[in-house]
Amino acid sequence: MYETIMYEITEGIAKITLNRPDKFNAFTEQMHKELIDALKQAGKSQDVRCLVLTGAGKAFNAGQDLAEVQEGDVDFAGFLRERYNPLIMQIRQTEKPVIAAVNGVAAGAGMSLALASDIRLASEKASFINAFVNIGLVPDSGGCYFLPRIVGIGKALELAMTGSKVTAEEAYRIGLVNHVFPADSFEADVMEYAIKLAKLPTKAIGLIKRAMYKGLHMTLEETLEYEAYTQQIAGNTEDHKEGVSAFFEKRNPVFKGK
Repeated sequence: MYETIMYEITEGIAKITLNRPDKFNAFTEQMHKELIDALKQAGKSQDVRCLVLTGAGKAFNAGQDLAEVQEGDVDFAGFLRERYNPLIMQIRQTEKPVIAAVNGVAAGAGMSLALASDIRLASEKASFINAFVNIGLVPDSGGCYFLPRIVGIGKALELAMTGSKVTAEEAYRIGLVNHVFPADSFEADVMEYAIKLAKLPTKAIGLIKRAMYKGLHMTLEETLEYEAYTQQIAGNTEDHKEGVSAFFEKRNPVFKGK
């Protein structure tokens, strides 16, 4: 079905693997189209309750394949609006948890892709490079939005201005990633983490994602009102009823994502 990515569903997990290992999984026009399509399919599928983005081979994603943009004048703004912006918005609009499983280097737009995900899990061999400045460009694909919100404005400016490499250990220390796992067991550890998320009440998680991201731009009063709105929706789900029943029956809940 796809040529530049792999897509598989296992135990409620949609695993999307960027699959250009010889090019460190760098973005091409085709990869953008396939990745957006896969995200949409996973978002709609009743069989999917969590998404994992990862890379084949040694890299997560090395950013834009510069071979695609070497010749002729480049409409940089149009390039972003057509390719990268829709991809980042698709991740944000997917009301299921999206995990970036960073197996190796995440550079440029590859780092932005990881930042746009809800949760970042890193291999001990992973690294992050805000590489835009190294070719005289500005962080894009949401890099200027997500990075200061995740690590704070001072550290974000330092990483963007210097293009310094961040190791997995340092990424965890500054809050850039949620967890670091051994390289030897990385894939298994990621799947174990994703399966736990997939067994949780998916509708509630989608509402949490929506409310928290909206809360970044709202006043306290507006956030309180939006919490009331989303709680009304969550309170009418089957998963809420199951959670309450399990509490009183002193058993583990079995959520169905409904």
